[in-house]
Amino acid sequence: MPAGWTPGQTPARIETQLVARRDEAALADEVVIRECTTMEEFDACVRLQREVFGLPDLELSPRRHLIVARTAGGFTLGAFVGVELVGFALQQIALHDGRLSGYSHMAAVDERYQSRGIGARLKWAQRERTLREGRDFIKWTFDPMRARNAHFNLNRLGAVIRTYAANYYGTDYHAIAGLHGEAYGLASDRLFAAWELSSPRVEAFARGEQPQPASDPAASVEIPPDWGALMRDDAARAREELARVRTEFQQHFAAGLVCAGFERSDTRPRYLFFREP
Repeated sequence: MPAGWTPGQTPARIETQLVARRDEAALADEVVIRECTTMEEFDACVRLQREVFGLPDLELSPRRHLIVARTAGGFTLGAFVGVELVGFALQQIALHDGRLSGYSHMAAVDERYQSRGIGARLKWAQRERTLREGRDFIKWTFDPMRARNAHFNLNRLGAVIRTYAANYYGTDYHAIAGLHGEAYGLASDRLFAAWELSSPRVEAFARGEQPQPASDPAASVEIPPDWGALMRDDAARAREELARVRTEFQQHFAAGLVCAGFERSDTRPRYLFFREP
């Protein structure tokens, strides 16, 4: 089994991954990760949200949110090339099972610097700071239909998923359009990534290892290989696929399974579920 292997990888995909890692290494000295503290840096975070996500201003985290989060004990880490902000991650203080923890509310990387390891550096810097502050858990949400995010969260960071939130942010009328461009709407379903910062699994990922599961998957959930294209080309089917994925996730969680892996594929990417140890 090649080093760095993850489920569903082919030799071509492994070669692509190795090239990407060389790019990451070349960029490592150029990018500095540090906390955002000034008004100008917070404003740059807002601009980056607008550019990366294409959201209306109502959906953005404004400067005041970033300032209040810092005052309340959270922080915003920025990735800088010189004085230019090219990525950030906003973390807030949260409670998890009665203990203080982190809630990673938003992260974004400039399109010019995506797939070059900056997102990973921001997340690992979040982990390092959170542990230094005496907390050992971070959670965040992500879109269940995005294969790239699933691979990153499960196969590179070592997060696991036990919670599916249906229409978490309310109906998103900016995601897809119906006939003649009228508002169609799509439920904003989200998965909750649970990151146990001191677990053997996460510590292995932090060392650059790729820990393998102790057993074969007990179940799986496939997602469309190109969610963006499906939303653009067939809004009705996109809604049907989201409803199917929601139902299957809820069924597996009700059966006591945990999602702890993702199999990449150009045709049938899928989440992998396991029995709790």
